[in-house]
Amino acid sequence: MNIAIIPARGGSKRIHKKNIKLFCGKPIISYSIEKAILCGVFDKVIVSTDDDEIAETAQKFGAEVPFIRSKDLSDDFTNTHIVIGNAVNFLLNQNLKIDYVCCIYPTAPLILESDLIKGLEQIKKTNKDLIFSATNFSYPIFRSFKINKNNGLEMFFPENYYARSQDLPQAFHDAGQFYWGKPDYWLDSQKKYNDNNSVVLLPNWRVQDIDDLDDWKRAEDLYKLHFKNI
Repeated sequence: MNIAIIPARGGSKRIHKKNIKLFCGKPIISYSIEKAILCGVFDKVIVSTDDDEIAETAQKFGAEVPFIRSKDLSDDFTNTHIVIGNAVNFLLNQNLKIDYVCCIYPTAPLILESDLIKGLEQIKKTNKDLIFSATNFSYPIFRSFKINKNNGLEMFFPENYYARSQDLPQAFHDAGQFYWGKPDYWLDSQKKYNDNNSVVLLPNWRVQDIDDLDDWKRAEDLYKLHFKNI
């Protein structure tokens, strides 16, 4: 049995009711739910939430909400790994036999069914602990700098000032869409990136973190441009 778990708490600060705010006319969480259902690899699509309005919205779009998450797992400091582990533990206590669990973020409207399927195929084939969505930085991070307290500039890697961009290693970052792992991975304590993790690489134009309203607008523009007819 494969389970999709979408963690969606109610207490968003920077964007009010972020997880159910209308995105191109629909609650943003609906995109993650619908893609999880449409990809056809999940036996259950579950939303873990502490919020009754999110729970009602999730059920409207086809997800299950078998429990309401406790408040102590819904504050600003509780990380996703612990939330997914809590949901996995609940499901295992219902005597479900779970093969793989995929955490899907509720604010991932640019997600595609094919990427979810690719992630499952990859974790089965490689037997890695974790397969997640990632993309490359569009500019070499080894040429990056900061503005210091004197309003001057300071390079993070000054040894690369004269380096050509094409000679620097390519760097990647989490795309913030989905994470495939076996139940034991989620029940275990957190681990940093390691040799037993791997990724499904996505192009830059299909990745947009949504932390504030500017991000939201940019994500909507991307969706309207590339996804309306998918």
